[in-house]
Amino acid sequence: MPRTIPPWKIKRKLLVKAEGTTDPKYGHKPNERPAEEYIRYGIINLDKTSGPSSHEVAAWVKRILGLTQVGHGGTLEV
Repeated sequence: MPRTIPPWKIKRKLLVKAEGTTDPKYGHKPNERPAEEYIRYGIINLDKTSGPSSHEVAAWVKRILGLTQVGHGGTLEV
């Protein structure tokens, strides 16, 4: 009967299919992307505590970040 090799003893190597580059006119590398773009095109994952309503928290985020539009998906309630 063949013996099974434990996973920690298997020799592995990283395979890279292709190296890519980002053309600056189409965006930024994630680690070089300005915070303003994360705010403008991104999502803020927020863990809301009990107490303030979802509407209040969305209004606070809008005011703190100086945004014109803010919304929330689903419920922020516990």
